[in-house]
Amino acid sequence: EVQLVESGGGLVQAGGSLRLSCTASGFTFDNSVIGWFRQAPGKEREGLICISISSGGTYAAHSAQGRFTISSDRAKNTVYLQMNSLKPEDTAVYYCATTEKNVASLYDALYDYWGQGTQVTVSS
Repeated sequence: EVQLVESGGGLVQAGGSLRLSCTASGFTFDNSVIGWFRQAPGKEREGLICISISSGGTYAAHSAQGRFTISSDRAKNTVYLQMNSLKPEDTAVYYCATTEKNVASLYDALYDYWGQGTQVTVSS
């Protein structure tokens, strides 16, 4: 059974940082693509950044460039999302997901499995 478990969310002041974790199981992590997405209240889900575990290649949306970075730890089957200089508009539920299509994309319809999400709240 494929499982993705996010952790690390919480309340942070504007300008602060958070590191989210996504721990995966039930599939071949080393051959996968993992993406981070978020959804704010009343808004559509937004793709942020993804990583190809085998190549280490990453792809980031414009909204994530410069403040968000993604990395992986193969020994722990975990992908991290480092978020810096957080703003109140970053407040959302953050999800990680994986796709069986091995495509480094931020198009959420391509992703097959999703975590339960972790809440990030940035106060002003």
